[in-house]
Parts: sequence; C-alpha cells; structure tokens
Amino acid sequence: MTVEGRAAEEPGGRGPSGDRSRIARRALLGAGGAAAALAAGGAVLTTSGAGARGPAAVIPFHGPYQAGILTRRQPYAHLAALDLGPEADRARAAALLRAWTGAAARMSRGEPPAAACPGADGDTGDTGVALGAGPASLTATFGFGAGLFDRLGLAPARPEALAPLPDFPDDRLDPARSGGDLFVQIGADDPFAAVHALRTLQRLARGTARTRWVMSGFTRPPAGAPSPAASGTHRNPMGQLDGTANPAPGEDPAQRARILVTGSDAPPWLTGGSYVVVRRIRMLLDTWEGLPVHHREEAVGRRVTDGAPLTGGTERTPVDLEAARPDGIPVIAANAHIRLAAPRTNAGATMLRRGWSYYDGLRPDGAPDAGLLFVAWQADPRTGFVPVQRRLARGDALARYTEHEASALFAVAGGVAPGEYVGQRLLEG
Repeated sequence: MTVEGRAAEEPGGRGPSGDRSRIARRALLGAGGAAAALAAGGAVLTTSGAGARGPAAVIPFHGPYQAGILTRRQPYAHLAALDLGPEADRARAAALLRAWTGAAARMSRGEPPAAACPGADGDTGDTGVALGAGPASLTATFGFGAGLFDRLGLAPARPEALAPLPDFPDDRLDPARSGGDLFVQIGADDPFAAVHALRTLQRLARGTARTRWVMSGFTRPPAGAPSPAASGTHRNPMGQLDGTANPAPGEDPAQRARILVTGSDAPPWLTGGSYVVVRRIRMLLDTWEGLPVHHREEAVGRRVTDGAPLTGGTERTPVDLEAARPDGIPVIAANAHIRLAAPRTNAGATMLRRGWSYYDGLRPDGAPDAGLLFVAWQADPRTGFVPVQRRLARGDALARYTEHEASALFAVAGGVAPGEYVGQRLLEG
C-alpha cells in the first residue's frame, strides 16, 4: 500500500523535465499553422483539427524516454498486459511494436490511427470514438515482461532486474490478473481518448498477442488548462492525499537516475527506460471508513484535511521522524505508513509512483471492490520496490485495511526517435 508513494521525502511530485516541454514546443512550432504553442508553466497546447473541443495538451510520443513515466498523472488510465500467441516470433513481435508505435504517435497528436489500422476495402477501421477529443494529453507506454524474452529466444538479453518479484506476506494474488509478456499503460485527459487508444492497440495485437488483463483507473482532473508539467496530489478512496512525497526526477538529475536506467553498463534498448511495478491493492473501505479520524491519521502519519505530517507544517513539510510527545511516545507511530515507507529508513530506496484509484462496483459479499492501482517506476526494483515492500509487509499499519490482489513487473524500453519503434534495439539488436 502506498499513500506516501514510497518515494523521496522531498517537496516535488512534479511532472516531466524541461527537456520534454522544449521538445514539445519545437515539434508543435514546426508543424505549421494548424498548431499553436502556449508556454504557460511548461504547457504546450494545440488545437487539433476540426471539431476539437478547445485547446488540449500534446505530450510528444518521441523523445529520449517514453512518455507516461515522468509525465504528470492524467485523470483517466488503462493498464493492460498481453501474452504472445503460440505463433508469435520475433518478426511478428517487431511488426506489432512497429504498429503500436505508429498508432500511439498519431493518437498523441490528436490524429486518428488511420495508417496503422487498415481495414477491408480501404476502410481505416477506426470507429471514431475519439473524434473531437483532440490530443487530450494522451500517452501510451510499452514494456516487456520476463516471459517475452523466453518466448522470442532473447533469454540472454533479459536483465537480471527483471527477475520475478519475491512473495510478500499476506499477498492474495490472482494469477489471471498478474504478469504478462507485454505491458501497455495509457493515460489521457479525456476518457474517450483513453479507451479509444486501448481498443486500437488491442485490435492491432490480434493474431500476435491476446489481452491477459485490463485495469482501469481514475483520479481528479487538473485544475485549469491541462499541462504536461502539472503537479499535485490527489485523494484516493481512503480519503488520503496520494503521492505527497514523490521525487521530482524531471528537475533533479540525481533523482532521475533513480527512476530511469542510465550508465554505460545498461543495454542500449533499456537506456532511458525504467522498470515498472504494477499492483492492484484493494482497500477494505467498510472497515476503514468506520474508524475514528485520529486512528486513520495515525496509521498513515498525516492529517486527512491537508496531508500535512502529524509533526506539523503543510503537506510539503518534511516529516520529523524523531519528534516525540511529552510522554516520550513518537508522534509518528512505529508502524505508521510514512515511517516505514520513508527512503531514509529504507537505505534510500526511491520510486516515482503514478497510481490511479479504481472502483469496480461491489463484490459478491457486498463489500466495495475499490482501491488503488499502484504504478511505481524505478531504475532497479531490487533496490526500489522490493526492500520497501518487504518492510511494509512486516508491520505497516495500513496493511490490515488493504489486500494486494494482483502484481506484475515489466522492463520499459527507452524512448525512440521518429522512424524507430519501441523495443527495436532489443528485437533487432
């Protein structure tokens, strides 16, 4: 569970680097009179085509790293895993990734994926679901599970950090909603743009890969005009502000090195990429909502009203883990979430989380099927997610009110330039 975000205790949580914003401005300004760039806090806005509902943010698909990692968290998201079919080989996988790359690049500009989705008799096959939505800050991010390397004869290229995650106490994982050969993360400001992108990618995968699982989430839309660089925390179904202590890798190269894979020893296909851990964490809301406010605050270590630590200040005030009451009892309980998740108590383990909430109705027992789609990015899960989750599993006060139901780990390839496709250096290297 991660209200705190299992991340650096520094003010931040801001989105992509200035580099990505500058790339976006250059791309738009070079596109001609149909696009208009507006620099407002790093935002890049364009009006895309007839019927667009006013300005909408464009987040460029191409760049040194894939969009959707350092990008701000969009309000609508779909996470999906696919398994390669029995006839899939390296050539078919390459063709799929090439088609996905082309479609995602077009949709991120607010264009229909026509050239990527040919149908019968010249029909593009596009249903028009997203017509009028514009770019909608759409991002599509692609990753590879451990099984893909075995299926495609690439076992020698499988990175050691992609080893299976260890079993954690109290996990109740559903194998059907865990793992997968291919990973897709879609985020957008418009729900129709998001679901259209998911359906497009699923259609392109027919004959090569089948969908293993899909998880859909939401969060609060940004206030004002959408901006690729917007920041801010949002409440989750427990009522707590989520992601308060996220790092700011877009602004701090040292923190970026803990999120993105860098260094001369990194394989070329993974340079600029990352590792993502996905966990479906159901919240036991019927129990949680019946607790007194002070009990909920002590379990987290933060106030419900404004997210400030119980040691005082505002939401962005660093927590004082040494603070004690007059009777000597620590202000932040020994099992409080923010104490156990803090990097300083986990040998500096750092992750960037971009999770979304979910609400899938009621379970057969009448309890709400709701919680958090935990999405955490890091340069190495062995020094990021794993040690933190091990510590949380040994006594986090929130653990009694949550259940981990699904889990997956993927290696996410580095970004691509126009004319390249995601994973090309792996599949053709």
